[in-house]
Amino acid sequence: MAKKKQAKRPQLKLCAAAWTLTNYPSEAKQWSMDRKVRAAKEAGFAGFSAGADPEIAEACAKHGLQLVGGVDIATVEEAGPKLAAFKEAGAEHINVQLCDHDTEIRKAVTVARAVMKAGKELKLKPAIEWHRDTCTETPEKGLALAAQYEKRYKEKLRTNFDHSHPAIIKQLRPTNFWERIAEYRPDLLRMSELIHFRTFTGSHCQTPVTNGRGVLDADFISWRDNFLKHLLYNWVKGQRGATELWAVVELGPRGSGYALDCFPDVWKDAIVARGEIEKAFKGALRKAKK
Repeated sequence: MAKKKQAKRPQLKLCAAAWTLTNYPSEAKQWSMDRKVRAAKEAGFAGFSAGADPEIAEACAKHGLQLVGGVDIATVEEAGPKLAAFKEAGAEHINVQLCDHDTEIRKAVTVARAVMKAGKELKLKPAIEWHRDTCTETPEKGLALAAQYEKRYKEKLRTNFDHSHPAIIKQLRPTNFWERIAEYRPDLLRMSELIHFRTFTGSHCQTPVTNGRGVLDADFISWRDNFLKHLLYNWVKGQRGATELWAVVELGPRGSGYALDCFPDVWKDAIVARGEIEKAFKGALRKAKK
């Protein structure tokens, strides 16, 4: 009797963000891009989230990290050329911040379509991010974009959720982090292949991961237990086959408006977060098998 093929499990690919390493370790002595990418590799990351700069592409190829793109696209005309640059750089997944905060949804849908068409032609996977100062700056706008896109083009919009943004707009509390966030198109979340993970509370879009002395921050633990574990389990349960989720540990550096001056070393925190997220994903796989 032929042996039954064992089903492959969903995979989580964690990525460092070039943004986190801005002016690191100091503005006066900033690491080269090659050193930043090498540090991400040594820390156990599978990918590096950045622009389509040839220097970044070269460093990623050298150190064996997958480039995950990030770009602003405001017009139909920009979609093809900007995505083509990522094709040249070796990326497959590209995070797209679409249009501006005051762009009407009916106009933004047309730009989103140009992005998706260009992605299909180039064999890339762009995803529209939920992000402030874009056409998805509130949950209502993000939901409207997805609904109008689906109505007009008869297919679902590939989406990159960064739940830290709607969490603070709605001022969620730890006890209802998942309950409230799960309302935001669970079908789009299940089909997602790109996501951003940043620790948040209902009032702060980024919080520390540790206290700077090796102990997990209480707000990080709350985010992990009330949001992350639920999200990963529900994503895993919704998969068929061996789908990959590329997840960027999206921690902003000091001076970005995200990390406050009192925060511990953000890059070291990102490394700790990577390990904690990986453990949570393994827990989600075990729970899903029961």
